[in-house]
Amino acid sequence: MDIFLLIAGFLLVLLGIVGSFLPVLPGPVTGWIGLLLLHLTKAVPMNYTFLGVTLVISIIIWILDYVIPAMGTKKFGGTKYGAIGTTIGLIIGLLAPIPLGFIIGAFLGAFIGELIHDHMDINKAIKGAIGSFLGFLASTGLKFMVALIYTGLFVYKTITYWDAIF
Repeated sequence: MDIFLLIAGFLLVLLGIVGSFLPVLPGPVTGWIGLLLLHLTKAVPMNYTFLGVTLVISIIIWILDYVIPAMGTKKFGGTKYGAIGTTIGLIIGLLAPIPLGFIIGAFLGAFIGELIHDHMDINKAIKGAIGSFLGFLASTGLKFMVALIYTGLFVYKTITYWDAIF
């Protein structure tokens, strides 16, 4: 059972990294569930303080994931259309077979969304798209850092209790 929990937990922390870029998957929360599964094994002792702190961080990052892009959009004069365009462009960019397609897609989506809202005012659309895009980058970067830290913590704890697990 411990091996199953270890493998499932590792897959979840890896999925947490992927979730840093996908808007439909809460990356840090998914990574935290992986850490929880590791602590549910008999080999790794339950550390409620560690789990509590990492859970609080996950929830804060999850909330900030909705706040930061909106702040970036608002600061640069963007609209909801730009934010929606960023999400749609991100998804299309992830499916595109080009390197860094999600970044290009997110920016183009924000730009097109702002163009739709502002009826072809290119200068306003570019400014709003930059705000939406910067908010997206800040939010994604924060989620990615936390997901990487959770993955590192998972690997560290696994190595520390390697003999007890196997």
